[in-house]
Amino acid sequence: MVKKIEDSLTNISTKLKNEKIVEMPEWANFVKTGVSRERVPQQLDWWYLRTASILRKIYLHGPIGAERLSKRYGGRKNRGYKPERFKRGSRKIIRTILQQLEEKNLVKKSEKQKRGRIITEEGKKYLT
Repeated sequence: MVKKIEDSLTNISTKLKNEKIVEMPEWANFVKTGVSRERVPQQLDWWYLRTASILRKIYLHGPIGAERLSKRYGGRKNRGYKPERFKRGSRKIIRTILQQLEEKNLVKKSEKQKRGRIITEEGKKYLT
């Protein structure tokens, strides 16, 4: 099951990269993906993989915003001799990806009281 999800995410991420749906910003090569990380991502196309993952999470759990997505991409922070604590993922990365997906009409803002992004019909077609 996990292998199937990983394969679908890599397929979507290569599709996003080849069709130039999203662009990796220049600053993305120098940032960590969260406070809990010690180094920048080692994969060269991590931006597209994260975009595919966010698009899938919006499809499954939408409407969902940057705040809840940052909880999902967080992790344990190593604090030396003190016990580890959960820290959220980078919201700047998530917001930038959401804005790029919104420009291409794959997601849109929800009009209901529960705020966040929902997937559009174009986004559903793109995922299948």
